[in-house]
Amino acid sequence: MDNTLTAAALGLLEGLTEFIPVSSTGHLLLAGHFLGFESKGKTFEVVIQLGAIFALTSVYATMLGRLFMRARHEEAARRTAVSVFLAFLPAVFVGLLAHDFVKDVLFETPILIAVMLILGGFVLLVIDRIAPKPVHMDATALPFGKSLIIGFCQCVAMIPGVSRSGATIVGALMLGVEKRAAAEFSFLLSLPTMGAAVAYDLFKNRDVLDFGAMWEIAVGFAVAFVTAVFVVKWVLNYVGRNGYALFGWWRIIVGSVALVALLVGF
Repeated sequence: MDNTLTAAALGLLEGLTEFIPVSSTGHLLLAGHFLGFESKGKTFEVVIQLGAIFALTSVYATMLGRLFMRARHEEAARRTAVSVFLAFLPAVFVGLLAHDFVKDVLFETPILIAVMLILGGFVLLVIDRIAPKPVHMDATALPFGKSLIIGFCQCVAMIPGVSRSGATIVGALMLGVEKRAAAEFSFLLSLPTMGAAVAYDLFKNRDVLDFGAMWEIAVGFAVAFVTAVFVVKWVLNYVGRNGYALFGWWRIIVGSVALVALLVGF
């Protein structure tokens, strides 16, 4: 496949999957494996995630701006910021400790990724049915203790194929957070988490980063940005009405196809 088409396809995949509970990292790694695509220092894969981050920031720009302005004089806004910060902290400590193992071992194990996609799909299907009756309807007003627990759940997503949004949403649902609010809190939490992860990846790989293929990086970034804008706007309304079963089946199908392909030698 032409490099520009490959870059566009991977950017599309990133934008489609970053903010839904199907594991964008797992999809990108498997797609890269089957397409024979690999960038030095994972430059391409890291930078196109910025497209998704900027997309989320643009969609939530008004809300984030109001939250920042209100935080100076309003207790509720400060509690929201603290809640997101508490949920972010576990990923900082676990990420620093496990970064090299995750990148050098887990990211290089396609069969593990496929298996985790399948298992995570079944978890989503089950949790979507058995989650307790919601008691928290507002993503900006979660108790601090529950926010911290959701943050620990997010750490499981360092295993590629688990899904950062999937882990946080499952944790939130089991803690009594309403389905739409669970997705929205996952979005808010993704901003510091993804921003820090991308910055740390770029720093750790600064000596081997390859920005030579700037055209492909620009194409992937732009496609990821545009696609993610539409996904973020769509997903909250969808899960509020329908839940997460669609994404569970998506994971099971994609993971199963990938696993079979890997086992037969692709």
